[in-house]
Amino acid sequence: MSLPRIAIVIPCYNEEQALPITAREILALIDRMADDELISRDSYILCCNDGSRDATWKVITDLHAADNRLKGISLAHNRGHQYALLAGLMTAKDACDAAISIDADLQDDPNAIIEMVRKFRDGKEIVFGVRSSRKTDTWFKRTTAHAFYSFQNAMGLETVYDHADYRLMSHRALELLSQYGESNLFLRGIIPQIGLETDIVTYERNERVAGESKYPLSKMLSFSIDGITSFSARPMRWIFMTGLILLVLDIFIAIYVLLAYFHHSAISGWTSIMLSVWFLGSLILMGIGIVGEYVGKIYIEVKNRPRYAIKDYLLD
Repeated sequence: MSLPRIAIVIPCYNEEQALPITAREILALIDRMADDELISRDSYILCCNDGSRDATWKVITDLHAADNRLKGISLAHNRGHQYALLAGLMTAKDACDAAISIDADLQDDPNAIIEMVRKFRDGKEIVFGVRSSRKTDTWFKRTTAHAFYSFQNAMGLETVYDHADYRLMSHRALELLSQYGESNLFLRGIIPQIGLETDIVTYERNERVAGESKYPLSKMLSFSIDGITSFSARPMRWIFMTGLILLVLDIFIAIYVLLAYFHHSAISGWTSIMLSVWFLGSLILMGIGIVGEYVGKIYIEVKNRPRYAIKDYLLD
């Protein structure tokens, strides 16, 4: 059986400081796995420049000139992590037996790739990298992350707990992924739906090797909303159920008001009216906002625009 050719796909946005360190470490890992006859010697790294504002593309170009096992593509403009990752996976799809996605900051332990490849050679089509613990996170980040996964599950979204975008996908899995044509990308929700044989590899998460985090709280919240509204209509169902409960309450309140009126015991006052108006007004605005989120996604999907445009290639 021939050794598998592995593509390690790295989405990059403003990673000029981290990328030289990451490239050196992963190229050494490829050499080590090739020496152990786990993978083919023509395995490679594919860096996907997501419209970086710093010298990331120049760093990729220089690294490619020094070692052509490090290849690169550059998107025409910044599209976001999920689109850069998809662009890399689709570029590598026809030039590998399996692709492994990992971020450029090396917070995901690259040594887990060895176990991923072993599981792939044992017949697994998708192998998820899952954090073994969150002890390196702050209390706030750990709590919000757990709330994020719990809320996703409550909304009916199928995701792998404590898994980000560190995973191995076989050529067959990549082919199936290419058939998912939605513009609103949430790969953590799409890939578990592919349905092939899967497994997990656990690892300890490290500190960034260089640079700053590209996912502050605001982006994490936006990412969570995108994921939920891309895969579940349950929030709109909750709006309906909330409205139904309020309708039942309104019937009881109406009976109480009518009884008070006919018994001449009604007390005029603005407090209860104001509270009711503000409460119901807030619910209405929230409902409109949630519905608007879905309408906006429909608007983006029906235009059927390309999800990304690749400006430059370094694949030779």
